[in-house]
Parts: sequence; structure tokens; C-alpha cells
Amino acid sequence: MWHRDTVSWQSPALFGRRMDVHIHGHAGARVLVFPTSKGWTREWEDQGMMRALADHLQHGWVQLWAVSSVDEESWYADWKRLPDRADWARRYDQYLYHELLPCMDHRNGNGFTIVAGASFGAFHALSFGLRHPDRVQRILALSGLCDIRRFTRGWLDATAYALNPWSFIPNEHDAARLALLRRQDIILATGRDDVLAGQNRAFSGMLWDKGIGNALRLWDGWSHDWPYWQRMLRLYLRGHD
Repeated sequence: MWHRDTVSWQSPALFGRRMDVHIHGHAGARVLVFPTSKGWTREWEDQGMMRALADHLQHGWVQLWAVSSVDEESWYADWKRLPDRADWARRYDQYLYHELLPCMDHRNGNGFTIVAGASFGAFHALSFGLRHPDRVQRILALSGLCDIRRFTRGWLDATAYALNPWSFIPNEHDAARLALLRRQDIILATGRDDVLAGQNRAFSGMLWDKGIGNALRLWDGWSHDWPYWQRMLRLYLRGHD
């Protein structure tokens, strides 16, 4: 069995909301893992994703940091005004960057950070990883959403725009940021018959148009479920093809 620990605190960015983080593994590259829609910190464990990486965890190759979402207060909060939903998503990004990443630095000095997620979790991985190429070296998006406008009926304000990779990547012109983005390892994996496959193809092209290399991996069939994601994770997490 691998080392497992839990840390938690009341997040200033999220109005004092208690945020738990489950840490799997004792050493290695830090992997920030996002749950699927409205998921919480135990989802990956409950769905067998940690078991799929048991050897990686036991050997200290990777250390997985599993977080909860705040989707029910942000993009899934249909009862809220759209600017308020976007603001909660912005606050979640600030929680991750200003609170969680320093905790990861303190607990694990390995400087290589990966973000990973499946389905709506993949959107979070893309959004956070591409917004912060100074801190994220690899992005693994499994069966992922790339454009949040599906949840906002096409609406964007400045906050939502800045969180939506589909919007901000084509308009990125800062040379220093582009240099950082071009050093990232980005893997988009999805099923050929997944409704999101076309979006992943198009987003891969958007990245290439900016000189940002990425690997688009199309799997047979639908491939949008936990058994597929377990196999994808093992195949792509450490950069192997």
C-alpha cells in the first residue's frame, strides 16, 4: 500500500470554505488531479484511479494531490447570475495557485507539476495549466471539455474569458508567456466517438497555431468512462506514448 495523507484548511479565497486535499504517494512529480463534474476529493480513489497507479505511488514516481471542485457554486450553479458563477471559478483558481501550490511546495520539493482531469475535470486541468505555465509543466486532459461557453450559453465577461482556454489561447501574444506554454507537455486524449472529440481536435489545432506543441490521442469508440481513463492515465501520465 502507498502512503496516504489528508490536509485541509478554510480557504480565504473561497470565503472560508473548508477544502480537503487527499495526498497519495510519498515522493515524485506532483500531480494535481481534478474530479469530474461537482466531484470531490475521494472520487479518483473511489473510481480506482489510484489503484491503477499503485506501482507509481509505491515507487515514489508520482505523488497525487486530489482536490474537490466548487462546480456547484460556479459553472453548474444555474440559479446564480453568470458573473457570480465566473467569480467563484476565479476564486477557485486563486485557491489552487496561492494556497494549494505553496502547500505542495512545502510538502514535496520536486519541482515538476502535472495537472490532470477527466471530462469536466479535464476542463479544470486545461484552464489552470494553461493559465499558469510558470507552475505547470504537463497537462493531461482525458475526454475533456475545452470551451466553457457550453455552460454559459455563449456568454463571457472578462473573468470567464480569462478562465476559458478556447478563448484566451488564440489571443495570446505575450512572448514570455508563449515561451512558457511552448515548453509544456500537453496531452489531449479522447474517444473518436465522444461528443467532445471534435472540440479536442479543434483545440489541438488552436494550440499548434500558436506554436504550442501538443499530443492529440484519439481512442477507438466512446472511451468516456473510468476504465478507459485508468488506461489513459497509466499510458500518458509520465509522458510515455
